[in-house]
Amino acid sequence: MRQIAILIFPGVQSLDVAGPLDVFAEANRFLPPADQYRLTVLGTETGLIPSSNGLLLAAHCLYSQANGGFDLLLVPGGPSLPDRPYDPNLSNWLAAAAQASVRHGSVCNGAFLLGSAGLLEGRKVTTHWNDAALLANRFPGTTVDADRLYLRDGKLYSSAGVTAGIDLSLFLISEDFGPDLALKVAKRLVVFTQRSGGQSQFSPYLAPLSSETSPLTQVQDYVRGHLDRDMSIPRLAAVAGMSERNFARVFAAEMQITPGEFIERARLDVARSMLEATDDPLKVIAYRCGFGSVTRMRQAFVRRLGLTAQQYRQNFGVVGIS
Repeated sequence: MRQIAILIFPGVQSLDVAGPLDVFAEANRFLPPADQYRLTVLGTETGLIPSSNGLLLAAHCLYSQANGGFDLLLVPGGPSLPDRPYDPNLSNWLAAAAQASVRHGSVCNGAFLLGSAGLLEGRKVTTHWNDAALLANRFPGTTVDADRLYLRDGKLYSSAGVTAGIDLSLFLISEDFGPDLALKVAKRLVVFTQRSGGQSQFSPYLAPLSSETSPLTQVQDYVRGHLDRDMSIPRLAAVAGMSERNFARVFAAEMQITPGEFIERARLDVARSMLEATDDPLKVIAYRCGFGSVTRMRQAFVRRLGLTAQQYRQNFGVVGIS
């Protein structure tokens, strides 16, 4: 049997735990006993452990009673996990258990626990989009890809937020037994074996990029309010009250992106809102957002979000739903 261990702690996201467990449990329905997954829940403490939504979880045993050597050691996340105090005993155990296991990984921001155990140094990982910048800052030796739903780097596996743990688990089953079994499990759980696009499609794409006192704030406001108008450097420099050369330099230094990239992000954000909330034709949305054509809008969606505008509407549109 393949030994799978998943760690739980106070404040853990219950779906980070239940999602992967249900995927592997469903796989067992199709597998002969000798090939099935043996699922073990390890707790950081004894007794019932409250999850972030109040659900009480019970571990099979304390983590310190397990010696590692698993086929997979999985660490879930939790909303308050990045603020959890450093636990040297847990970190030391995680480091040793991961070393002794065939594979180890994280769901959502469980990557912070792996990072505290020194398991992310020199590695490439993903995590929940909302925690990606903090993870990269806290563990500078780690490359954080904020757009992947799941990612493999050697024996280290990581996934994006919450339900992405299901995507990762299906991928692991596919590695173990092939895509046919992963498809059977996905059908039983009524989920996709491979979702289109990355997790950027779930995040607010255009965050505020400058302080309220910056002259570039006027440029941001102008771009957002005039997406179908002239967005040339001379026009934006005039809005900021700067020379063209100084505007380009200050914009790149303060915002860490080019004016062109900012404009495309702004257009994408408005287009996403319209795709979610209206049934306007794609041609109308492309025009109002300044893309000029459906083709250019489609190219921007694929380049930035990994799926087309039509696919985005199918995933997130609410018009007609009752």
